[in-house]
Amino acid sequence: MTRRMVSFGAVLLVAMSTYVRAEELNDAEKRLLKDVSVLASDEFEGRGVGTEGLNKAAVYIEGNFREAGLNVTVDNGDAFQEFEVSNGAKLEDGNSLEFVDAAGVKTALEMDKGFRTCSFSEPGTFDAEIVFAGYAIETEKYNDFAGIDVKDKVVLFLRRTPQSGDPHASIFNERDASLKTKLSQCYRRGAKAVLILNDGASAKNDRSSLEEKLAKAKDKIVEVAEKTTQTDLPEADKSKNLTDLTAEVVHLKQLREMLTAFDADPLMAFGYAGEKSGDALPTFHVKRSAVESLIKTATGKTLAEIEASIDETLKPASQVLTGQRAAGKASLHVEKVTVKNVIGVLEGEGPLKEETIVVGAHYDHLGHGGDGSLQPGSKEIHNGADDNGSGSAGLLELVRRLAGRNEKLPRRIVFMAFTGEERGLLGSAHYVKTPLFPIEQTVVMFNLDMIGRMEQSKLTVYGTGTSHFWDTRVDEAGTAVGLTLIKKPEGFGPSDHSSFYAKKIPVLHVFGGLHPDYHRPSDDVEKLNVPGMRQATDFFEKLIVEAAQSPTKPDYIEIQGKAEMERTGSRPYFGSIPDFNSDQKGFALSGVAPGGPADQAGIKGGDVIIQLGDQKIGSLDDFDLALRKFKAGDQADVTVRRAGQEVKLKVTLGKPRG
Repeated sequence: MTRRMVSFGAVLLVAMSTYVRAEELNDAEKRLLKDVSVLASDEFEGRGVGTEGLNKAAVYIEGNFREAGLNVTVDNGDAFQEFEVSNGAKLEDGNSLEFVDAAGVKTALEMDKGFRTCSFSEPGTFDAEIVFAGYAIETEKYNDFAGIDVKDKVVLFLRRTPQSGDPHASIFNERDASLKTKLSQCYRRGAKAVLILNDGASAKNDRSSLEEKLAKAKDKIVEVAEKTTQTDLPEADKSKNLTDLTAEVVHLKQLREMLTAFDADPLMAFGYAGEKSGDALPTFHVKRSAVESLIKTATGKTLAEIEASIDETLKPASQVLTGQRAAGKASLHVEKVTVKNVIGVLEGEGPLKEETIVVGAHYDHLGHGGDGSLQPGSKEIHNGADDNGSGSAGLLELVRRLAGRNEKLPRRIVFMAFTGEERGLLGSAHYVKTPLFPIEQTVVMFNLDMIGRMEQSKLTVYGTGTSHFWDTRVDEAGTAVGLTLIKKPEGFGPSDHSSFYAKKIPVLHVFGGLHPDYHRPSDDVEKLNVPGMRQATDFFEKLIVEAAQSPTKPDYIEIQGKAEMERTGSRPYFGSIPDFNSDQKGFALSGVAPGGPADQAGIKGGDVIIQLGDQKIGSLDDFDLALRKFKAGDQADVTVRRAGQEVKLKVTLGKPRG
């Protein structure tokens, strides 16, 4: 036991569970509670990518692997399979933007006052004619791009949607308003760069909301003051009312200060909406005042007049701003950080010892929130006790049990604590691309993710249809440990087992269910069902031992079920598995769904889709939107980049997977 483990010990075993008091837990449950309490402590900073807490978690897991007797030297002498991931953008010197009119007169804008480079911008320079594209929206009923060509132009557009001042009357949805959607509309049409403007309605709405809060605060002060001045109040009540009155006055002053400092046209903070994914365009957020004169010169109307006209008629007002050019430079880079999978090996014994069983759980979470958090704006530590401190603790318990057996198992067991799962299964995707043991000799993968909030002993098990080996064994193991199982046959799902199923490896994934604390700072240890964690661990232990001892390896079954990693909904089914850790220009694939349209067309893992139909593809968002132009049964032309060469293929699209 490491010194750090000892220092936590006295504290952890007095922790309380929502379901059972700590002193009522059995030994296995106490070990589970201890491990999850360490991993989900504030010291580990929510195990976010780029935090020292994530590294501390890796060291803690490696120490437990080593103490249990696993081989922790399998990756160049240690347990850490390292790789790089993106971790935000950073501005460099030299960002610039200027407008040039028909007479050649230049107007330079000042960085952070007239414009700001967006964190999701592509670095690069541009000098091109400006096209005003309204709100950069394309739907069946409204199309800002109808009748205009933005290829090789700088596109100027407004945020949000028309009629956003009256959301009940709006025909637009969240996707239409999304910056990612708008940027993709411009990229796929071949634009040179993008200039984003705040819409006018949002500022009016925000100011109106502040004024309403101020009026309510004034009324509240009057109400509390009237109570305070009552002559027959007990002294204790008078004192409380005075305290309340003071607090309300402070609140009123804060609202007044906010209203006085109100900026109707704020520039986005650098880092808003994260960094770019795939290929993108030089992108700037520009003050409305900086473009008012060129808009008026080219159209004869102010921005406010144009917005009012669109709101009233729902007719686009897009046009080339004849004679007006924009020139600029976006100077920034995406920072990379090194992360690590933690791998420990329990060797097998006998003729099957070169066959591998993988048992995994991701140990990363969301750090201090940000992208992925369901509590927007929160900077609190997201400890991730259930997601996935619980699964990581289950993994460590399985390590102790299986490594502590008197007799060796016939097959090798490789235990993996994956990182980067919250960013898109990065750790497991990296492993299957660079495996330490041959993928073709990997016979099955077990995955634990969020086993800590099970209710009424109900456990969801994914992958039950991926092998005949599971047919009766899953039910028997569930009954033996007192679980009611919700079985899902699909091999694809939103966790690390998907990376292995894409390589035609049977999988099982256990999941205790969603809850209101998911991806929020409130996912803490005291809410865990520790006996339920033990049940899930018992369940997997039985199945892992049976798979390890089976004379024949589990067969693989291709399941044509929903691949939840891929965005679906109403668009036709393509069957691609994204590579979220690729920095290539285009939509990079880590694999394809077996038997899906992409697989049948000859598309492979490692391919990068750069065109779909007549649409240029630079990222997953571009692909998602381009695919929505097709319907099930259509044959789509697809161009992929493979080993440096462009390969043209035809894909017959399938029915939507809801």
